Amino acid sequence: MIKTTLVGHACLLIQSGETTILTDPVWSKYQWEELQVLCPSIVLEREKVPPVDVLNISHRHQDHFDVRTLAYLARNERIITPDTIILAPADSLLLDVLNELEFKNIKVVKDFESIKVKDVTLIPTPSRNQLSTSEDHYPEHGLIVNDGEVTIWNQVDTLVSPEIIESIRQLYGQIDFAHVRFVPLIEGNFSYHKQTELPLNEYCTFLNAVKTLAPKMVVPGAAFFRYRDEIGFLNKYSFPTTIEQFIRDLEGFCPEVPCKSFLHGDVAHITKDGVRIEKQSSDFVRMQEDDSHLATFKPVMEVPAIKSQTIDLAEHEREMKVVENFIENCLLERILNSELLGGWQHWQIVYQLEVFGQEGSQPWSIDFASPDKPQLHKGDIGKINLYEGISSSELCALIEGSTSWDYVTLCGNYRTFNNIYRVTDGGFEIPPEDRSNYALEPLMDIFPWDGDMDRRKFMKDVKRWKGKA
Repeated sequence: MIKTTLVGHACLLIQSGETTILTDPVWSKYQWEELQVLCPSIVLEREKVPPVDVLNISHRHQDHFDVRTLAYLARNERIITPDTIILAPADSLLLDVLNELEFKNIKVVKDFESIKVKDVTLIPTPSRNQLSTSEDHYPEHGLIVNDGEVTIWNQVDTLVSPEIIESIRQLYGQIDFAHVRFVPLIEGNFSYHKQTELPLNEYCTFLNAVKTLAPKMVVPGAAFFRYRDEIGFLNKYSFPTTIEQFIRDLEGFCPEVPCKSFLHGDVAHITKDGVRIEKQSSDFVRMQEDDSHLATFKPVMEVPAIKSQTIDLAEHEREMKVVENFIENCLLERILNSELLGGWQHWQIVYQLEVFGQEGSQPWSIDFASPDKPQLHKGDIGKINLYEGISSSELCALIEGSTSWDYVTLCGNYRTFNNIYRVTDGGFEIPPEDRSNYALEPLMDIFPWDGDMDRRKFMKDVKRWKGKA
């Protein structure tokens, strides 16, 4: 028999007769740059969490890889014992963070590798958005757990192909219990002015994955969070389906596969005779409040204007000086020296950067369609077909290297849109679908969202929480 407890979001406690496995623990009050909270909210009695034999980290997204929680576990010798095995993907930054936090017994997993721990066999499963979890720079994996009697599979955030599913079935036949994806992730679409609607093709792949896998039972998993109240308007634009809707759709799409709701604090008992779900029966975690109504998808609601998050007037004035100095003295030079300059000129871009302070905003514009050398203009110049709006607090933090695009694009204070095309004599050209000749937003080019930025972000959290969480 295997027992699984949903602790929160993607965190599961999986227990067999002899082995305890903890997956993707995120126990902080606020997660992912402190922008989001668990939904439904929970009461977690950490002192009652049992010692674990395996700590499994699926990937580096911050709703699965929370430095604050990991810093707490690294110094909790009751939960993480000297014999605990840490399973992690071949992600150099993730591994560096684990080493900085002084975790021991770290094992880098490989696709479909059989890992024997006491009475269970663990098998990491790959994601089809990468060629191999051993080669991708941002790898992730699901996890099969088999105790010789029953088999469960935790899909986490992985995207699975028919070939991956067939490989899973060849290993253990029909899966007894599966935690599967149910909601497409579109949290960043609001900031990028992309479609804020259910991406039907992607959603259909989730249904097809269940039908192809054909397990004995599935539960929706790995998407139990919402934005904190201060930026709660983003909930209306970010989570395009619900557990209830997924269950209803699955009942129609593949009625042969039972699908049940499985919330924080629920416990599933999986035996060869079937699955029994006991609601709110965990002895260490329970649902505090079912506040899932706060994440209802209504992408037509009013949104607040961009505004600096800095309240202190003196600090706001300092930030504005940093921002204005950068824009007036550095921005144009950085743009003219960019490798993307030819693209902006080819697409006849009229670019506007608008900075929002505590009250009001100030735009700056550059006309790349001009036959003369591009110039920076303070104010509007008419047409805009590439726009970036950002708060002074976030732009100052980018300039000073104290934030990341992960935070900036999810906090509601950065918004961009484009209407990019090119006209010639009798011709009208639009960017190719693969966007191989696309004009990137200038701020994204000047402050690249790269490995160095990610490293600074995670190591800042390590310094903040190591030995203190």
